[in-house]
Amino acid sequence: MQPEERQAKLEAYLQKVEFSSLEDLAQTVGVSISTVRRDLAALEANRSVRRTHGGARTLQPKTDEFVFNVRDTYQVAEKESIGEACAVLIQPGQNVIIDSGTTCFHVAKRLADKVAQIITNSLPVANFFSASHRHEVVLSGGVVYPRLGTLVGPHAVETFSRMHADVAILSGSGLSEDGIYNSHALLVDIQRAMIAGAAKVIFCFDHTKFGRRSTFFLSDFSAVDVIVTDAAAPAPLVAALRAKGLEVVVAGLSLPAEN
Repeated sequence: MQPEERQAKLEAYLQKVEFSSLEDLAQTVGVSISTVRRDLAALEANRSVRRTHGGARTLQPKTDEFVFNVRDTYQVAEKESIGEACAVLIQPGQNVIIDSGTTCFHVAKRLADKVAQIITNSLPVANFFSASHRHEVVLSGGVVYPRLGTLVGPHAVETFSRMHADVAILSGSGLSEDGIYNSHALLVDIQRAMIAGAAKVIFCFDHTKFGRRSTFFLSDFSAVDVIVTDAAAPAPLVAALRAKGLEVVVAGLSLPAEN
């Protein structure tokens, strides 16, 4: 593959995922990381991408699909109900990892009276608790990605690989009977580190995410303890998940009693 062809493929891939690691980019075009670095330098000179520590991001996104403030306007009522239902599952005094998804933000807003320590890569979550005198917020390192409202990259992964929490609260772009998916490779790496560092793992999905397979496979259900969703979630898939041994909490229908 000629350099021009590789660079066009890299640019198209970054348009699709917006942000990616060097390793993922190298695998996408089938070359070494050093070759990808040279290609990215050429693309950066043309002002189509920007290199970051450990990866690159597009400077010309074609859609607002991934923008935090845009995503937070979708399924607001469902996210509010999921936030309430998930908060019931958290015991007072637990320390909690909170993912950067918009649904997780709605959970975070309901944990102020329960938790003392929040570990997150979410800028909106950190900002929500920033003025509190009774909460300790551990914010991961990484590259600030404003459109996603999150910190990404190797430093963020490293932070969560060294942390332990009682509970991790995460979301994704989709789930099906085979597992959970997300749209960004770098978010997947971070989420896997979150899962590994938590004693209990809760995923929050509104009904529109059910039956969807997104770009990257995140995890099967072996490491997942609870899925929280809203009342419009498709009953057959909810039943299939419960048949796998998962606890599925349907907001407004099956809230467990709080201790």
